[in-house]
Amino acid sequence: MPTAVRAVRGATTVDVDTPEQVTERVVALLQEMFDRNGIDHDDLISIVFTATGDITSMFPATAARSVGLGDVPLMCALEIPVAGSAPRCIRVLAHLTTERSRDELHHVYLEGAQGLRDDLPA
Repeated sequence: MPTAVRAVRGATTVDVDTPEQVTERVVALLQEMFDRNGIDHDDLISIVFTATGDITSMFPATAARSVGLGDVPLMCALEIPVAGSAPRCIRVLAHLTTERSRDELHHVYLEGAQGLRDDLPA
């Protein structure tokens, strides 16, 4: 299969909104997304983060930069506040180049976000 642009999704939650926990959970999520999908740094095109309005201690992109992703375009946005949605939740959409098909990619949901998209392959 030729190289294509694809995207991998992920999400996690924090128990408390502190820079330390946001960093810990974002780094763990990104590492798991990259490990499960064999993603190398050079495969990355960009990463979009969203956070619920109750996360204000830091930008999730700051955590990504702390592990060497400073040269990857990163963007943060506020998640739409839908009634009943998961609190203290950080979502990730990573764009990459890969030879894998869509059904070979594995989306990653950790912590309190584990049930957000049970319709997607793990």
